Amino acid sequence: MQALLALSRKIDAFNTLVGRWLSWLIVVAVIISSANAIIRKLLDMSSNSFLELQWVLFSIVFLLCSPWTLLSNEHIRIDIINHTLPLKVRGWIDMIGHVFFLMPFAIILLWWSIPFFLVSYRQNEQSFSAGGLPQWPAKSLIMIACVLLIIQGISEIIKRAAMLAGTIPDSNAKSSAHAAELEAERLVMNITGDKP
Repeated sequence: MQALLALSRKIDAFNTLVGRWLSWLIVVAVIISSANAIIRKLLDMSSNSFLELQWVLFSIVFLLCSPWTLLSNEHIRIDIINHTLPLKVRGWIDMIGHVFFLMPFAIILLWWSIPFFLVSYRQNEQSFSAGGLPQWPAKSLIMIACVLLIIQGISEIIKRAAMLAGTIPDSNAKSSAHAAELEAERLVMNITGDKP
């Protein structure tokens, strides 16, 4: 189990590094968007490549940072129900979700995204808009994201198995305490009328 946990730590470190670096592309997208808007208003000029680049940058962040989101336990779930359940039950729900839903979904999506990308790459698919960007680099993002998500899914399964076996502390205990703190802070702000 210790070897698997070491592998899990390496996967977590890699996806954290990828997520932290790529999240900065949001700033780049904002700068490009702002510059494009200013140039369009002042000089009455615009470029489809700048518009499409904003979409691609957002896609990079959304898709390639998704494993980091999973690692940080910030993915969407029904917290109202989830936080009322015992930690062991939450651990089993996570394990079942990762094994029977996340992994098959990511594997099927990877299976279908490879030919989707290859056809676009072989055709050197270009944008339908004049002056737009090539389409195949953006289509490769789905495939890359699936690989990163599968790898992170393996890490999450290893950690959940170790938690259920009692080898490592339960990460759900930490996240539920954090959620409880946020909820308490929100209630206090509502009562006192303070703004966040």
